[in-house]
Amino acid sequence: MSPERQDDAIVQLCSRWLARHIGNAELVAALAEVDRSRLQPGQAEAMEELCEALTEAGEERSAQLEVVLRETIEALALGA
Repeated sequence: MSPERQDDAIVQLCSRWLARHIGNAELVAALAEVDRSRLQPGQAEAMEELCEALTEAGEERSAQLEVVLRETIEALALGA
């Protein structure tokens, strides 16, 4: 993942998940490559919450997981 704009790359990954182009396992694998030290504190916290939600969900897609994912996109987009 490009160290320059990791937040943009993460948003793209999340968008692919929302469109059902990738599953939970693919998203988890891609997010594991993210250098969270290059994110703002709020962004890193949102990423941690998303990773925890994905771990708990396994391969299940749920409305709650989608809410967490959308909140992560918001945090990344706002640079929180």
